[in-house]
Amino acid sequence: MTDDNSEQLPGAKSGDTVKLHYTGTLDDGTQFDSSAGREPLEFKIGEGTIIPTLETSVIGMIVGDTQTVRIDTEDAYGLHHEEAIQTVDRSMIPEELEVALGGQLQATAPDGQQLLPIVTAIEDDQVTLDANHPLAGQDLNFDIELVAIA
Repeated sequence: MTDDNSEQLPGAKSGDTVKLHYTGTLDDGTQFDSSAGREPLEFKIGEGTIIPTLETSVIGMIVGDTQTVRIDTEDAYGLHHEEAIQTVDRSMIPEELEVALGGQLQATAPDGQQLLPIVTAIEDDQVTLDANHPLAGQDLNFDIELVAIA
């Protein structure tokens, strides 16, 4: 055994680039995403590119550590807002855009914000669009495993 501590893996900290495998589920057990069969999720701690609670949960973990992280609705994708659901005349959607149930469109809100509403209903000449994130109103659970720290 040597006195060289370079072989010890420090816990993840702000500024580190980390890779983790994850499985995301809802409270009823429905899986909404997973890195299984794909490359692990890679991000730099502190850049805010993923859900903040998930990002901070990695701090202090070492490679090989696993944990389950619960993220409340308000800290995930927020509450489901009924006002984000609108029914519009089909004529308001450019003809070249395919409108299919479950499909996603791109729209611009009056304040300039880009929206990606999902088509939730098509009836006669009316199309119902939901601009809520698909996971809005849901508590999220992530089983994570830290696989690398750079």
